[in-house]
Order: sequence, then structure tokens, then C-alpha cells
Amino acid sequence: MTSTTQINPFLSGNFAPIHTEIATENLTIIGQLPAELNGTFFRIGPNPQYSPIGQYHWFDGDGMIHAVRLDNGQASYRNRWVRTKGFELERAEDQAIWPGLLGVPRFDRPHGMMSKNVANTALVWSAGKLLALWEGGEPHIIDPVSLETLGTQTFDGQLTSAFTAHPKVDPETGETFFFGYGFTPPFITYGVISPSGKIVKTEAIDLPMPVLMHDFAITDKHAIFLDMPLTVDGSRYEKGEPPIFFDASRSSRFGILPRDGNGSDIRWFDVPSCMIYHVTNAYEDGNTVVLYAHRKNATSMLVADNELDTDRAYLTCWRFNLDTGDVSETRLDDKPSEFPQVDPRFVGRKTRYAFAAVDATEHVPEPLFGGLVKYDLETGDRQVYAFGDGRYGGEVGFAPKRGSEAEADGWLLVYVHDTIADQSELLVLSANDLTAEPIARVILPQRVPYGFHAIWIGADRLTA
Repeated sequence: MTSTTQINPFLSGNFAPIHTEIATENLTIIGQLPAELNGTFFRIGPNPQYSPIGQYHWFDGDGMIHAVRLDNGQASYRNRWVRTKGFELERAEDQAIWPGLLGVPRFDRPHGMMSKNVANTALVWSAGKLLALWEGGEPHIIDPVSLETLGTQTFDGQLTSAFTAHPKVDPETGETFFFGYGFTPPFITYGVISPSGKIVKTEAIDLPMPVLMHDFAITDKHAIFLDMPLTVDGSRYEKGEPPIFFDASRSSRFGILPRDGNGSDIRWFDVPSCMIYHVTNAYEDGNTVVLYAHRKNATSMLVADNELDTDRAYLTCWRFNLDTGDVSETRLDDKPSEFPQVDPRFVGRKTRYAFAAVDATEHVPEPLFGGLVKYDLETGDRQVYAFGDGRYGGEVGFAPKRGSEAEADGWLLVYVHDTIADQSELLVLSANDLTAEPIARVILPQRVPYGFHAIWIGADRLTA
């Protein structure tokens, strides 16, 4: 077994894993938490429990959830690993068994598995359950209070494909829309989950070859799929090449499918080669579908020497005219950002505001975020909040103000790590005025490594 802890940037500094699971009440608060801000801020990310086999990629680590519960001006913290089958098998053997993204799968299938579901990428509240997601396999059900893993979510055996890390929950109907990609036909399976938690629709979508499709979008009438040229070809193993490869010779395509349509109803719109990992939002504007997402020229998946230039993403707007087939593309910002969010009450509907993490890679060699940006998509104005020297954060969660239906009226929550003080904290900021100082800073009892996606769940839903 080879440990790369001393040389791999994703196993050092605040990317390094922690190995303690704790629960702490009555956290120190600088400022004052709004008394009406009641609920839990969850964030998931990779946290390997053992030294990896071979070269470690940031996407490989076992999922760990960090949660801060806010209750009438008080705060508590808890963190737990997601206890997947692979996690438990490796714990029983007290060592890593499966390599990660950059390794060769275990074709000898120990315990019947070529690779393990690490459940480390994102979280969703769907049909009254908190799910930990990893796009290569099924979701895991998490107790939202204890963070204990309650098992896998197969929807009573209805789930027959992988499950995206970025499902979309329609705020008006309560339906959850998802897809899964695979390496044998059908390469994409699209599905709909009812508010009661039943899969009520699945459709196969044809692609020319398998691709790594990380995200998609919905409007109130359509689902939008991203056929980007991040291709997957297992035969590359035989040539000593990585199986995942961004093929810049291929164009990119957006597939627009009526939400209640058949797979054959999809319409494809070609655009110049690019890469999109994360969608901001989409909506209908008459006969036009409008999509906001963070566009990259290409991607190295954080492994090439030039990844800082290759993997910078910029907020971009596409407009697809369903009558004429025309497509327009407009970059909306010349500063790179990622991990976009909107007020979740407006997913699939027209939004004026969007939030994202500001890329700090112009100043540091790792994929770090030095602040937050709020976009006004109508006026083009921006508000920016900088975390400060040596302070880096990630994706925000949006908490709406109780009783208000106005878009983006509420708070933003984000984990920040101070590399100088070696201190992690939760910031609470006004979503209405991102230029203001934080309303509160919750000092956390241990280091919170940089991670992936976050979600705020109000206390009313957690206790329903």
C-alpha cells in the first residue's frame, strides 16, 4: 500500500482528512444569530479514513458530513462519516481496499465490488429524507439529527441506474428529478420521484458514447441535459491512459426534453466544445429556455499541471429558441467562480439573483475559494464578500427568512477556514447585502476540511 500523504496537496493543509467524530453544544458565537434562523446547515465532502492505494484524487475520499444546528440563537456541531458498504468493509480490514479515480478498478471484485460508493459529493432533501449522494451509485439515507447512516435509498428496488449528485426538487410540485449515467447503453437514464418517494417515471436517453455528466437543470416544463466531451472509455486502460478524457475535438450539446416526455422527444442543441460541472438555474421565457451555468473551456479534472487555467469557470447564459433552434451564449462575468446557488424556492423558475464561490486560484495553487459573489442577473451588478487573508471557504446554503416570499430574502451560510489561525467557523451573512459584515461567526470545535456541496434545511422540515 502506498501513502501519498506527504506529497499530495489534497491530503495536506485543510484538504487533509480529520479522524474524529464529535458532537459539541453551545458553540462560541461572535455577533448574534437571528433568533428566527432555526435549522441545520449541512456540508459533505471527501474524508478518507485510510491512506489511499496509489495516487489520491480529491474526489476519492469517504464522505463525511459536517452539520451546524442553529436553534433560537444557539449553535451546536456534529460530524459523521457516511457508513457505506465499502467504508465498513475497509474498516473491518483496517486498510483501503479499492483505489480511486486515478487507479485501475479492482477487476478481481473483492466483496463483489470493482469500486466503492463513497457518498461524498452532495446532499438533497427529497420526499422527507436527507440523502447523501455520489453519482456512481445509489443514495444513502442520513438521519438529519444524529447523522447516522440508515441504509441505501433504492426506492423499494425501483432504482435501476446510478443517481446524479445533483437532482432537482421542484419547489411547487415537490417532485424530484434525477438522472444517472452509465458505461453501457443506455448511457443516460432520466427519472422522476413523486413527493411520496416513489419513482414514477424513467426514460432512457441515447448518447453516442458514455460521458461524465455531473449536473443538469429543470424548468417548469423541461429537463436540460449536458452532453459535454468529458468522455469515458475503458479501453484506454490497455494503453496505459486514464479512462476519463476531455476530448476537445468534440462539440458540446444541450439536450432539452419535456419533463413528461419520452426519451426520443429530446432535442439537441450544439455549441462549441466546453465543459460544465455545475448549473445555476434554468427557466422558460416564452418559447425560449434560459440556462445559467458555470462554463469552462475544458477540464483536466484537477490532475494536469495547467489545471488552474483549464478549470476556471465563468458564469454564462445560454438561450435556446425552441421555435427556430437558435442558441445564444453570453459570458456574464470576467472573474472565475463556481459552486453556484439560487434561492431553492425558485429552482426551475425565473430568478434575478444567484450566488457563487469566488475562485482564489489566481493567488494559490489549489482549487480554493476566497469569497462569495451575488449576481443580479437583471442589471448585471455584483456584490462581493471577501473572506480575508488566508481564509478560504466553499459553497453556501441559502436560508429563507420565515414569512417572506421575496427571492433571496434571507441568509447565506458557509464554512470558512482561517489558515493562519488554523480555525474553522461558520459565517452567517445577509443574502440581501453581501457587502455587509457577517451577522454572526460560529466558531467550530474542530477543523472542517474543504469539501463539496452544502444545503440548509429549516427546522420546520426537519421536525415535520
